Amino acid sequence: MRMEETVPMRVIAHIRTDFAEKFGVPRQSGIEGLLGKIVFDPPFRNRDAVRGLEQYSHLWLLWQFHMARKDDWSPTVRPPKLGGNERVGVFATRSPFRPNPVGLSSVRLEKVDLEAEDAPVLYVSGADLVDMTPIFDIKPYLPYTDSHPDAAGGFAVPFASALRVSCPEELLRRLPAEKRQALLNVLAQDPRPAYQDDPLRVYGFRFAGANVKFRVGNGTLTVIDIR
Repeated sequence: MRMEETVPMRVIAHIRTDFAEKFGVPRQSGIEGLLGKIVFDPPFRNRDAVRGLEQYSHLWLLWQFHMARKDDWSPTVRPPKLGGNERVGVFATRSPFRPNPVGLSSVRLEKVDLEAEDAPVLYVSGADLVDMTPIFDIKPYLPYTDSHPDAAGGFAVPFASALRVSCPEELLRRLPAEKRQALLNVLAQDPRPAYQDDPLRVYGFRFAGANVKFRVGNGTLTVIDIR
């Protein structure tokens, strides 16, 4: 087989999350309180396929950047983390614009449901995926080989500090109780592109069926509407 030939990939499942669009989705997985539900497509909806999976606490998800498809690719990209102006190699980033639009996320496995009508169903937390993202594969996370606490993070270092989040209680109550802290956790990570810093600009994204609008200034993110 020549290197330029394609290899077919089969979508095995789709994930249901609270994010209806790309804006607002966390830059990386792991934010507490974000729940997702993985439903297998009919050809792979087999209880035997997840036998033993409940023994693991975390999973790797391999998935498709289905909202970032391009017919061509570029060897360099401009990461928002660097202000959107500096170019680096695509393979030095987790940009969605890649030769193959494949994403990788580590999530916590909360439950394996074998009794649901569309069983097996996997409930996970910490997923950084848009609702109905196609899943290519699911693998168990192995701490003895997958965890490298002393690894260098390059320019993709964590944020120095989270934003303060100010959200009036009467607005927060418009969300289901189990979704409120998750939203606050997402907002604290600053959903804005790294190169945007206009304190007067109103940003918004859909979360858990609601439209959340906010401003950011002086280190504080202020929620101005949830409806």
